[in-house]
Amino acid sequence: MAVRRSLAVLLLAGLAVLLGSTPAGAADTGMLRLAHLSPDTPSVDVYVDSVSSPDTGIVLTGVGYGTVSDYQSVPAGTYTVSMRSAGAPTTSAPVLSTTVTVAPGTAFTVAGVGTFAQLGLKVLDDDLTPPADGQARARVVNASQMLTPASVALVGGESLSADLAFPDLTDYVSVPGGSTTLQIAGASGSPTDLPVDLASGSSYTVLLLDGGSGVQVQTVLDAASPGVVPTGGVEAGGGGTAGSTVPLALGGVALVALVGSGLAAGRRLPRRGAVARHAAR
Repeated sequence: MAVRRSLAVLLLAGLAVLLGSTPAGAADTGMLRLAHLSPDTPSVDVYVDSVSSPDTGIVLTGVGYGTVSDYQSVPAGTYTVSMRSAGAPTTSAPVLSTTVTVAPGTAFTVAGVGTFAQLGLKVLDDDLTPPADGQARARVVNASQMLTPASVALVGGESLSADLAFPDLTDYVSVPGGSTTLQIAGASGSPTDLPVDLASGSSYTVLLLDGGSGVQVQTVLDAASPGVVPTGGVEAGGGGTAGSTVPLALGGVALVALVGSGLAAGRRLPRRGAVARHAAR
């Protein structure tokens, strides 16, 4: 009997935890993710704190260059996003901070951009509206100092960017969905063709990044048909961690293609005196 009572207590406690961690209804929430896109800035810890409830929030630790977190579903409201050097005390002054207001049904990426000397936080408005049938959508963020200005286009088709300076970004462009080829070029040198898969019904952010052996191109899944947003374990059909590496030549610079988003290890900040909530990724 004592064992049964103990099991019952544990089950009730488990339900309480689950109910307590259930987010607000979809109509009352938005999406927020973080990105480190500054080539010469060391790893950082990123803090997201609710202005209306400053004792709660999200912290992503050890976020390195090229990392894009999963989307986190957050209650609509205003949030302060702060960056500190990796491992710095939470009481230390942040290197950078900004605010972002998340309305119901909206999505944003808050990214550290530019060089370390001119580091800034940019709030990117992520349009997760599904594209037309048979189409995909993509935008380009130039986070590469090696490739500026940069041009990205579909071979024989739509231009995604022309003369895109570091650290700027383009608007989303609709393109035919499916396997295609990106043609990437810098200010000098011959363009390089890179095969990618931009699935129909999905939206992507194409990142141009500086790598140890040259320029890297990373395609990050923003949303997939039918309106699925990658959160947590990235539910949208393998877009989060699946990848391939394709070495190519780009005017003497190596090019690597990585499909999927990098994940930063993180955790929820607890209310003071409360138990920490589920981990943020």
